[in-house]
Amino acid sequence: MLYALKIASRYMTSNKAQSALLIFGVAVGVFIFIFMSALIGGLADYILSRTAGDLSHVTIEAEARVPALLLHDEKGAVLMVQKKDTSREARLSSVDAFIPVIGKLPGVKAVSREITGGGFLRRGAQSAQVSVTGVEPAKVSAIINLKSYLVAGTVDLGPGKVLIGKKLADDMSYRLGQTVELQADTGISQSLVVSGIYEIGSGGPDRRQAYVSLATARTLFAMPQGVSRVEIKLADLYQADTTTARIKAITGLPATSWTENAAQLLDALKAQAQTGLMLKSFALITIVIGIASALLLSTYRRRPEIGIMRAMGAPRSFVVTVFVIQGAMIGLAGGLLGAGLGYLVLLAFPGREAFKPGNLPIDITQGAYGLAILLTVISATLASILPARAASRVDPVTAIGQ
Repeated sequence: MLYALKIASRYMTSNKAQSALLIFGVAVGVFIFIFMSALIGGLADYILSRTAGDLSHVTIEAEARVPALLLHDEKGAVLMVQKKDTSREARLSSVDAFIPVIGKLPGVKAVSREITGGGFLRRGAQSAQVSVTGVEPAKVSAIINLKSYLVAGTVDLGPGKVLIGKKLADDMSYRLGQTVELQADTGISQSLVVSGIYEIGSGGPDRRQAYVSLATARTLFAMPQGVSRVEIKLADLYQADTTTARIKAITGLPATSWTENAAQLLDALKAQAQTGLMLKSFALITIVIGIASALLLSTYRRRPEIGIMRAMGAPRSFVVTVFVIQGAMIGLAGGLLGAGLGYLVLLAFPGREAFKPGNLPIDITQGAYGLAILLTVISATLASILPARAASRVDPVTAIGQ
């Protein structure tokens, strides 16, 4: 084995230009593999962070019951069926007892109780319809990281404070510290101070969403007990279905996973992952073809040397080992060079914490460097088998005569 390694090394150094070109070609393939891994992985993380990352991964929400109001005539016949809007009456009365249990489930990062409803935000003659969410002051950024989207003020919600989106503030000419009137759909009004302005980047929440404290929401929506829904954040959003099933089994509450309403997003991410796999596979195929072609050419040029080795009693297995070792050495050298180049290039891109719209969301931590080197060495070794077998079949007499 050591002698085969020595001969393989000699073949590598005898034509330094050819070996360098071959190693560089392998390095380019490895660089493409690493770059695509970082790009596809970073893009998937960016999409999830901008969609499911800012959503509740598991939601427990009370179902609104809308009882029908029957109008009868004097004889008892039904004249009309009128439905009454009781959406604000939907509440989870017993959920508080299960909050500690849910919070201790594996993978649960945060549990946020909320009261939701509609209303109007007024200042003078101006009025805007808004969706109101009452949250616990300590968990304002538990589900949606409002702190990271803040453009003015603070996310600290106390009594008499409201947090609104930038588009709503611009449309209504609201400024930080102004007093506005929030009238809920219950008819109850309360004067609040604009304590913070955020900008998520999507028109809906920025224009129509207002956040108040849970205590303020209880007053506005006349809900002294219970909540409208409970939102749960997970460390791994792909475990949402499993966690949802556990919550249903333990509490009996109507829990739903974010995946139930995001089937298209999951399909898009799967298609994206498959596209990345195909591109990386093409890079490996290019490496295999390049190494196999170069070693076949090397075999043809070294036929006399191979013939001498065979005439001196070297078995076919020894010749095969020489060329397989040479292929593995090329793969290892090219893999290390490509991985190093890939890491240095990816250092120039911002990390996942600094992803911004318009920039390439490349995650250096998902470059799959070790996997790229391992697959390259395996591919290079496999690519050398065909040339090695061809070299082992060289007839010593014919080769020496050439």
